[in-house]
Amino acid sequence: MDAFHATLAPEDRAIAGMLRASITQALPEAEAKIWHAHPVWFLDGNPTVGYSKLKSCMRLFFWSGQSFPTPGLAPSGTFKAAEKRYADAAQIDHDLLEKWLSDAREIQWDYKNIVKNKGRLKRLK
Repeated sequence: MDAFHATLAPEDRAIAGMLRASITQALPEAEAKIWHAHPVWFLDGNPTVGYSKLKSCMRLFFWSGQSFPTPGLAPSGTFKAAEKRYADAAQIDHDLLEKWLSDAREIQWDYKNIVKNKGRLKRLK
């Protein structure tokens, strides 16, 4: 993850650093690794949360975010994913982020087995 952060501009590195610290604190049991060139945290082998650099911002991504009861995430893609975009570290609402991370632990769709399930998602939690 350090190598990913090192490639970022200072303002993006500040955002990524805050996200990384919050995710690591909220999900200490999650396995963190670079997946498809971006930091991603996995619970029981299932991708749960990650972030990436977009042209004009940093994107926080929750694979099961569309199912979260806590508002504030925008739908992303055709499955259950949702995102929040940040152009500045001051935009991060830490209380809201903490709630989303709690939701991420409690609400998961089975992305790990999506191929085995022929493109259908099944609810895990």
